[in-house]
Amino acid sequence: MSSSNSPRLSRRGFAFGMAGLTLTAACGNGVGNTNATKLDARVDATLNEMYSKYPNTVEIANKANGMLIMPLITEAGFIFGGAYGQGALRIQGATVDYYSAVSGSAGLQIGAQQYAHVLFFMTEEALNDFRRSSGWTAGADIGYVVDATGESISTDTNQLRKPVLAAVFGQAGLKFGATVEGTKYTRIIP
Repeated sequence: MSSSNSPRLSRRGFAFGMAGLTLTAACGNGVGNTNATKLDARVDATLNEMYSKYPNTVEIANKANGMLIMPLITEAGFIFGGAYGQGALRIQGATVDYYSAVSGSAGLQIGAQQYAHVLFFMTEEALNDFRRSSGWTAGADIGYVVDATGESISTDTNQLRKPVLAAVFGQAGLKFGATVEGTKYTRIIP
């Protein structure tokens, strides 16, 4: 077969292919084949890892009105990218709801990564806004308690006065700088 007869991948075809790759990768983190028991076990393991690697998060968790724990977010991109994961909302240590996290992006990017993150709702109002929303999107006003290099941020900084705090950790893969900004969270039934 000559090269002129080879199929060419259009930008649209590539974008759909990357979306399919992201969804296929997401299947490994429980999409469509998990249940609440497995998801809760992953949430417990994620919290244990976070508390052992970042001891400052224990104090923050104790002050939080609720926490959304996302054990595994799978993200892939080549110009267009996407990410998906599932997790649980816990209030006073008990799971009250399950959520999916979805994000998409366009621009100069290449690679794939997996990471975990936890959102700490530091005020009752922030927690209620999250729970009442049919699809809550993380904004740029979120404070981070673990920085981009994986270092803990002191618990006495101004960052901790924000109504929603985030810890992003456990990054593995070829992309760097995972954030939760622009991620949309939707309540699900696993």
